[in-house]
Amino acid sequence: QVQLVESGGGLVQAGGSLRLSCAASGTIFGINAMAWYRQAPGKQRELVADITSGGSTNYADSMKGRCTISRDSTKNTVYLQMDALKPDDTAVYYCYARRLTTTYWGQGTQVTVSS
Repeated sequence: QVQLVESGGGLVQAGGSLRLSCAASGTIFGINAMAWYRQAPGKQRELVADITSGGSTNYADSMKGRCTISRDSTKNTVYLQMDALKPDDTAVYYCYARRLTTTYWGQGTQVTVSS
């Protein structure tokens, strides 16, 4: 089992920045990818960014140039730095991990961007 705990969400004005953190614990050996997804009210959950165990990254078109996903292997933590936030970025942000063929989700952290 893998446990994921997100932190760092909150209320920010448009144009501001936030850094989300996701701490993984449990059976973390074998995690081959981690990611951030988000879900706005009335919308489907969508990928924001992901990072593989090899360090390759991928970003949603809507967030390219405005966010950076990174990881600290020593802390088993993945970060999402988000800049130039817009009201459309308001959503619950979820941490995701894939270990072998099993996927895990965090409980989510709310990000609200005011105009």
